[in-house]
Parts: sequence; structure tokens; C-alpha cells
Amino acid sequence: MAPAAIEDKTSLSKDLKVNQDLLDEKLAFDKNFDLVRREMEIGGKKVLMVFVDAFANADLMVEILQKLTALDRQDLSVDAFKKLFYQHINYVEVDQTEYLEDLIEKMLSGPLVLLVDGIDHGIILDVRTYPARSPQEPDLEKVVRGSRDGFTETLVFNTALIRRRIRDPKLRMEYIQAGNRSKTDIVISYIEDVANEDLVQTIREKISSINIDGLPMAEKAVEELILPGSYWNPLPRVRYTERPDVAAIHLLEGHVLVMVDTSPSIMIAPVTYFHHLQHAEEYRQSPSIGIYLRWIRFIGVAASIILTPLWLLAVLQPQILPNWLSFIGPDKVGKVPIFLQFLIAEIAVDMVRMATIHTPTALATAVGIIAALLIGDMAVGVGLFNAEVIMYTAAVVVGNYLTPSYELSLVNRLFRLFLLVMVGLFKLPGMIIGLALIMALLVFSKSFGIPYFWPVIPFNAKALLNILIRKPVPTSNIRPKIVHPRDSDRQGVPVPARKVGKEQGKNGNSNPKDKNDKQK
Repeated sequence: MAPAAIEDKTSLSKDLKVNQDLLDEKLAFDKNFDLVRREMEIGGKKVLMVFVDAFANADLMVEILQKLTALDRQDLSVDAFKKLFYQHINYVEVDQTEYLEDLIEKMLSGPLVLLVDGIDHGIILDVRTYPARSPQEPDLEKVVRGSRDGFTETLVFNTALIRRRIRDPKLRMEYIQAGNRSKTDIVISYIEDVANEDLVQTIREKISSINIDGLPMAEKAVEELILPGSYWNPLPRVRYTERPDVAAIHLLEGHVLVMVDTSPSIMIAPVTYFHHLQHAEEYRQSPSIGIYLRWIRFIGVAASIILTPLWLLAVLQPQILPNWLSFIGPDKVGKVPIFLQFLIAEIAVDMVRMATIHTPTALATAVGIIAALLIGDMAVGVGLFNAEVIMYTAAVVVGNYLTPSYELSLVNRLFRLFLLVMVGLFKLPGMIIGLALIMALLVFSKSFGIPYFWPVIPFNAKALLNILIRKPVPTSNIRPKIVHPRDSDRQGVPVPARKVGKEQGKNGNSNPKDKNDKQK
């Protein structure tokens, strides 16, 4: 820590009463019912315990205090701090601090703080426990086959889910705090000998330089703060996932994860447009099935962007159609112009989607039925809407739901609306200009310095083939070059697997007797 930063901090006093007055001034115990202070005597010395009620694990506190309260005066007569810290506190997660600000910051994060009269250091015991839910399969990334665990709002749980899948000593979990008031916990995760060092340093510096009072919106606020200068670009330059297996495979490819406490969504950086089209289900099936699923998804996503603008163009400018497609277009337009019908239908779909999100689960199905029958069917029945408009709008909505990335599905919806407006105003030239502008946005956007539309632009045939074709795992031995990994080979030197036979138990532990026999 810089000397200037240390000079701004208040050193703890050896006088317990002075420290207690400083804490009273800073924390206002009389106005915070959940901040608890407990005065007691240990080994003939006055002791003050301070902790947040909801975070303290009572069982751990009782076990620690049973040991401390049994101490005699002579146990702490000489070198009280060293004896207390290194001998008498029978707990693993213990730290110390000599500054008041560090002590308060730690205490408000959950640990218990112990101050002893005659000692100018505070002892910090991490006996916290968080209100947390169990890991469950995320709603947005479900699979037919695969794990059913997902990230939660508790940071230590999320790191454990990744550690369970990658037991590499080179896996790093760097801890950073951001937010002048919120002191939000953030973890940068990467594999040291795989991830690009410059990329890791860039993300580390950007997070460390965050200067804002708080991060209540967690990962989204962090994203906007570390990707400045392009707030109005709708393209998602990081990928969010709630699946530990998805996060683990990106770590192995050389990406960097950013985890923010209180959020179950993990940021993956850097990413391209095609990273948002990958789904775990493709890798839970055989390669041939995976290829089929991937192409169905690609077709659906492409249709969700251009299907309705193309049909509208065919209706407004039917002379561009060949004779064998002359059947395209409505026999009766309806009382509302086709262009306005599409705009109204798009807005209505978004209204129904938002209403379903805010509707209690028991009533969500009823909202969908009302939208489909009472609004859609009745609008066609009275002649306000054309039936084909409803059909094509429903088709593109299905394509939106095929998009694995929720953020990208919203962007595709904006692209579709933009193309509808361009076609409605300028017909064929509008369609061409609209597609060109969308392509320009994809080409000139970047995610932490890497081209967003790679491997199309700049073109990389081998990488593009890997995107179009789901390769078998044994042949997927090269990490993506676009992230500039330090180690591009995923296979490396093969390590013989341990044999599992009768001599090993359920947990894979060998029988010691058999080991001795082999040595003989």
C-alpha cells in the first residue's frame, strides 16, 4: 500500500476505551440495531467483540470463546498479542490489522473483530456465514443432459464450483474491492500459464481504478465501468453465464472471468459475437447431433433478425420476387398498414414478455393465453391485423428464444426493429443500408481489444470451421488464437491416468496394503 494511503488511516490505540470511542463515532451503535458489541474479560484483560449480527456464525463463536474464556491471567501476561493470535485462538481464518479503517471495513464484510486492552492491533476472525440459496440449474441455460448446479449470489460458493472442475494449481482467484461505500467484493479468475498476461493486467487495472460510491447492480455496473466510451453500443462485449461448466471451459480456452459478489452471473472476457451463440447442450450430445443443434440455432437466430423485414419488403415491393415466390404476401392487407402491424406486433410481444416477468408464477401462463387468444386471435378476427403478420412475428420470437445469450437476443430484437423501419421507409435500399450499418457495427466493435466479428473479419478459415462444426473433443486441441493464450496447446504432454480397480475404494483411495505389495 502506498505511504500516502497509510498516512490517511487512523492507528489503533493500546487503550481499549479509546478504540471503543472511535468505533462508537464511526459506526453509531445506538442507531444500528444489527451491529453488536460485546464486552468481556479474557485472561484478566478487557476485551471488546464487534460483529454484524446477521453475518456471525454463533456456533463458531461459541467454540472459539470457550477456549478463550478458559485462559488465566498468566497466559497473557507476556507478549499477549502473540500468544493470543498464534496459540490460543484455535481457528484457521484469522487476520490482524493496526488501522481503524481496515478493521471497520473487514467487520462490515462479515468477520468478527476482537480488540484487547493493551494491544494496538485488532484481531479479525472470519466466522461469517451468508444467507444463501443452494446451487440450482439456471433458468436461462438449461440442458437436457448435464450438471444441474449453477452459480449463486455468494462469491465463495461460485469460486468453489469452479475449483471443483479445475483443480489446477495455476488457477488464480484474485480478490479486489470496488465501490467507495459498498466495498463490493470482486474476483478475477484465470489460469496463469494460459491466459494472456496483458489481458489480465488490463482487466485488473480497470477494476482497481473504479471510482464510484457503490455497485448495487453488481456485474452490469462493473461491465459499464471497465468498458467505457461505448455505452450506446448495444452489442454485449462480455458474455454472462450462470453455469460453472461453461465458465470452466472458457477458463481453459484462455478467457478471464470476473465474479461480483451478490450476483449469480459471471462475466467472461473477451468474447466475440459467436461466443454468444454457443450452448452447453451442443457438447452434451454426440458431435453429429451437436452440429445439427448448432445449425438449427444459427438458422433460428438469423431468421429472428431478417425474416419479418424480408417479408415486409416482399409485400411492399413484390416486383423483386421471382415468379415461383409470387404467392408471398397477403391477399387482404387489413385495416392497418402492414408496416404499422409489424411495429405494433413487436411492441405487443415485448409488453407481454415484460408483463410475464413481473407477473407471479401462478398467473404467468394466464398472461400468455390472454395475449395469444384475446389479443392476437381477436385482432385477426376483426380485421385489424393480417394472420401472416402474427405468424411471422411468432416465428421470429421463437428465433429470439433460440439465442443462448439473453443480452444478444435483445440486441437482435433491436436489429430487427431497425430493419423493419428502414424497409418501411425506403424499401429495398433501406434493407441494404440497414444490413450494411449492422455489419459495420459488428466489424468495428471490439471486446477488450479483440475484433468482435472474428473469425469472419478478420477472416480465419480454420476458426470459422470450428464455429460452424462442433468438433469431437479429442480433435479440439488448440485454444482460440484470438484471445492470445500463453499456451495454445490444450493437450500438451499426456499424463497416465491412475488405474481404478479392486484395490481402490469408492473415493478413489488406494489400499495401503496393496501399495506396500507393489513397492516390494
